[in-house]
Amino acid sequence: MNSMRVAQVTEPGGPFEIVERELPEPGPGHVRIAVEASGVCHSDAGFVHNAFPHLTFPLVAGHEVAGRIDALGEGVRYWTVGDRVEVGWFGGHCGHCPPCREGHFIDCRNLRVPGWAYEGGYATHMVAPVNALARIPDTLDAVDAAPLGCAGVTTYNAFKKSSARPGDLVAVIGVGGLGHLAVQYAAKFGFETVAVARGEDKRALAMELGAHHYIDSSAGDPAEELQALGGATAVLATAANSKAMAAGVDGLRPGGELIVIGIDPEPLPITPAQLILSSRSVVGHPSGTSRDIEHTMEFSALAGIRPMTETVPLEEVNEAFARMMSGAARFRMVLVP
Repeated sequence: MNSMRVAQVTEPGGPFEIVERELPEPGPGHVRIAVEASGVCHSDAGFVHNAFPHLTFPLVAGHEVAGRIDALGEGVRYWTVGDRVEVGWFGGHCGHCPPCREGHFIDCRNLRVPGWAYEGGYATHMVAPVNALARIPDTLDAVDAAPLGCAGVTTYNAFKKSSARPGDLVAVIGVGGLGHLAVQYAAKFGFETVAVARGEDKRALAMELGAHHYIDSSAGDPAEELQALGGATAVLATAANSKAMAAGVDGLRPGGELIVIGIDPEPLPITPAQLILSSRSVVGHPSGTSRDIEHTMEFSALAGIRPMTETVPLEEVNEAFARMMSGAARFRMVLVP
């Protein structure tokens, strides 16, 4: 086969259209991947609507990609045709900027995000640099692996790198595309886990995912309820609402941290006194490197953690994207070419 299909957007905010293209050959240090599953992440909307700098159209989104290597570029070592690989938000680093030279590859000033720096996984094939590749465990299928390249590694890493330790009280604000994974990781890490969401409709799900407590944020003050439980060592804010995320600060114990991974253009309404008087902190957390993605997948396979997904064929990408944008997805849409 010398051709591939891609779902492209030809203008900012436009619909996806399926087109056939010539199958690309990978350049030096790159591989071609036969895509088996591609997650539809809310961050893709920023690319589709031209909200990031230096985007070019037509655009092929997709940065939660699971598949198999089907061609190697010149100079590629340690990878072979047929290897199962994942490419996530971390789509490669430059290796020469100050953060890279200090080993902070996820903070690379020239980070190569699929769908932004190069064409992503809303396709039957894609080309990616080898430093973006994460090896998928044999016990994890492609549909389950795909969302772990962004949603999974972000929530896993946030708790792994936090100050919380087994037995500590932690909270997850939002039980959605990120939060439903965060609750599972928190419980499996041995934290006393609190799920915070609006309304009672997610209580049963949160408890099934491993939460020990559930707080309905529409029925009272979540911070007061967290303090009644002893105060949280860490609050992971996944909701895309600055006011809801900031509400977690007063639920922290002294020295606790609010970890922000939800995106909202509005500022966080937090006063200096809320931080100073109890030695609290607010930190932003990015995704994770290709090795971090491997750790996430390995732990998920070992602990039985899986994303909740809805699969649709590539040809129904517009329907999948609309379902994700509306918040109706439960909880990650995955395209299957």
